Amino acid sequence: MEYLLLALGLAIIVVGAMILTDGSVALAERFGMPEFIIGLTVVAVGTSMPEFSVSLLSAIEGNSDMAIGNVVGSNIFNIFVILGVCAMISPIIFSRTNIRRDIPLCIAASLMLGLFTLGESVHPHWSSSITRAEGAVMLVCYVGMIWYSLHVAKRCRDDKSDYIEHSDKERKSLAVSLVYVVAGLAALIFGGEMCVDNASEIARSLGVSESVIAITIVAGGTSLPELASSVAAVLKHRPSLALGNVLGSNIANILLILGVSSIVRPLELKGVTVNDIWFCIIGSILLLASAVAIGRNKMTRAEGAVMLLIYAAYIASLLK
Repeated sequence: MEYLLLALGLAIIVVGAMILTDGSVALAERFGMPEFIIGLTVVAVGTSMPEFSVSLLSAIEGNSDMAIGNVVGSNIFNIFVILGVCAMISPIIFSRTNIRRDIPLCIAASLMLGLFTLGESVHPHWSSSITRAEGAVMLVCYVGMIWYSLHVAKRCRDDKSDYIEHSDKERKSLAVSLVYVVAGLAALIFGGEMCVDNASEIARSLGVSESVIAITIVAGGTSLPELASSVAAVLKHRPSLALGNVLGSNIANILLILGVSSIVRPLELKGVTVNDIWFCIIGSILLLASAVAIGRNKMTRAEGAVMLLIYAAYIASLLK
């Protein structure tokens, strides 16, 4: 029964992703906003709702491993799997804004996570938990990042690749576009939760530890909305929307989700290891290297394949 419900959840996610992408693109066209910013905000936060619900409920129940592991695993999945799959479908082009601002912001968020959780591994008297004060700092940084991105987007309109071109075709009305966005998000959240619940049951029946479940099954399940919406965006020739979705989701996962969760209850690093945190940080740095040095302003199909192989090796190491 769990396998049937898992398949149904995946189907709901795919449909929701297509609807959300249509609505988001329509909103971006109507308001003249960069599609990257739509991906960074509306789509990214919306598709991160499964992670938010899992981590928040886990924090309330005192399960730090699930709360932190879900976010760390999701961020790793987003970079190595989602961008890897998207790049294999169609090479991802990085704009100057992505390289100079957006990817560095993602790296900064990852480093902040490391700063708050790697304490004892650096110094014996430093804490490895995310306190309420640190959670508040994360939230302030997230609000500041969103404000900064929107502010810069309004001033820097010279990078036309980030903006959706206005066409002569009849555009969706504002009401219809909003209905598409809300319906798509609802389907993604509902389908994502269905996938997570049933995948977790399947994993437990196979005797997998809870920390591994959080980083692999739960993280992969809660990242399915990001995967579906990003692939749908690439298939619709909106790669900036896909990239914005991934970067925005990673930033929201750390600063927004862990920020709120740690304010509810301080999160202590237990089953999730230092290596997992480092791998999360390295993933963001590797993305910048891909944009600047390796692919030279784009992630090629070959790089996408390498990303997927790295993720497979990481999961294999966890399951040993």
